[in-house]
Amino acid sequence: MMPLAYVIGDARGLSDRLLAEVAARLGAEGWALAGVTQSNDEVPGTDRCDMHLRILGRHEVVRISQSLGAGSSGCRLDPEGLEAAVGLVGGTLAEAKLLIVNKFGKAEIEGRGFRALIGEALAAGLPVLTAVNALNLPEFERFAEGLAVRLPTEPGAVLGWCRAMAAATI
Repeated sequence: MMPLAYVIGDARGLSDRLLAEVAARLGAEGWALAGVTQSNDEVPGTDRCDMHLRILGRHEVVRISQSLGAGSSGCRLDPEGLEAAVGLVGGTLAEAKLLIVNKFGKAEIEGRGFRALIGEALAAGLPVLTAVNALNLPEFERFAEGLAVRLPTEPGAVLGWCRAMAAATI
């Protein structure tokens, strides 16, 4: 069984909603979770959203988007917000049964963000669940080195993988 799983959500926000639902259901079952789920708040009058990460196993929510102003087209990710979230998650790994990372994105491809924490979790035998944008899939596959499995974007399938991984590590 592969210790690293990912989903690719074709519709905007699909993987964010899916991972949040999986985290909520596992949390309701009493699972100790580490990681983050993402929520997106639409900004009226634009096609942009404000992005927030909810830290699993804690009460913090960290904003990871920055306002660049009207007409901007650059990356809106706030690297300081992302690194703050990574730091908060790092302290929760030891007690966790599963690490959920909202996405393996540009920051992780560049060696930042949650990349090191994902590697640390896998080295410790902690399963990892994430989402990958189809454009970032080749870089993710290089990172995963054949240790990842793609899951359908269905809560039942993702929950099934999580439960099977937990049973395999007992």
